Amino acid sequence: MSKKILIIAGDFVEDYELMVPFQCLKMLGHEVDVICPDKKAGEQIKTAIHDFEGDQTYTEKPGHNFTLNASFDEIDETKYDALLIPGGRAPEYIRLNGRVIEMVKHFDNEKKPIASVCHGAQVLVAAGIVKDKTCSAYPACAPDINTNGGTWVDIGFEDAYVDGHLVTAAAWPAHPAWLAKFNELL
Repeated sequence: MSKKILIIAGDFVEDYELMVPFQCLKMLGHEVDVICPDKKAGEQIKTAIHDFEGDQTYTEKPGHNFTLNASFDEIDETKYDALLIPGGRAPEYIRLNGRVIEMVKHFDNEKKPIASVCHGAQVLVAAGIVKDKTCSAYPACAPDINTNGGTWVDIGFEDAYVDGHLVTAAAWPAHPAWLAKFNELL
């Protein structure tokens, strides 16, 4: 059965963590809307490609321009079945938007599926929904999760973790497991 999924992103979202879920979920027949604070349908956001090349952390390269297909100010989150939050640098500033936090809390309060990958956990933390939850994220986000009442779990970069209606992963190499588990929750 087709579901309606909301993705909240922003400039310099991780390219694969937006593009791949967007395309895969649409391929599965779901309706997927991508929004960004202060932007409208038809406007673009820039993405960044994060790669793992043996350094102490990921490297960053320019990605693509992604054209938004929904307007942030017109979204009624109650009309959606699930939420997806990609990583990259966008979560560090979209979490400062009160409306983003309201949306995330709605999905959590209604126990609707929420998928978060990589630094997307920063938005979950800001919304106060990691308390008493076990979740994965990019390892640099572990202190944020742990000091806010959650438990970060190290499952590597190719697996995903489900705790109730929340499915999380550390980075884009986990897409096969993360998206499969998210689709099961749908």
